[in-house]
Amino acid sequence: MMKYRLVKINNLSGKAASIYSIRFDKKQETSIEVFISENKNLYLSELNDIIIRLKTIGKKTGAREQFFKINEGSPGDGVCVLYDDVDKKLRLYCIRYGSLLVIVGGGGPKNVQTLQEDKKLKDENYFLRHLSSQITERIKDKEIWFSDDNMDLEGNLEFID
Repeated sequence: MMKYRLVKINNLSGKAASIYSIRFDKKQETSIEVFISENKNLYLSELNDIIIRLKTIGKKTGAREQFFKINEGSPGDGVCVLYDDVDKKLRLYCIRYGSLLVIVGGGGPKNVQTLQEDKKLKDENYFLRHLSSQITERIKDKEIWFSDDNMDLEGNLEFID
């Protein structure tokens, strides 16, 4: 059994958008923190670019579509990938809710043609697809809702699989 919850990352969030990540029950780190520690040795400059992009999204621009490669999951689930430049290797999987809210998951370097060829990327991507469908169900059931300004998720943000 796996327990996890959505948490707002305050140092990345701002007036333009809210950035959330996933904290697993047994860990102190969020998925974005794990992503950073896994990639800081080999991909530090790309990692810095991604962190700067997330801060820019939160504090200045919002989650503009051109910052993401959209449709990286199932149709309509909002799963996308954030990267600084198509020629770069590092990929961070996200769920994007319009321009005001992003949930960042995990990711890693993409050295293959398709994500299915890389177990880590596939696992990260499919986990976010699963999370997105759970959030959608809870929104339908009114267990999760958007705040009045659509910048935050409220309600039951804890999950058990």
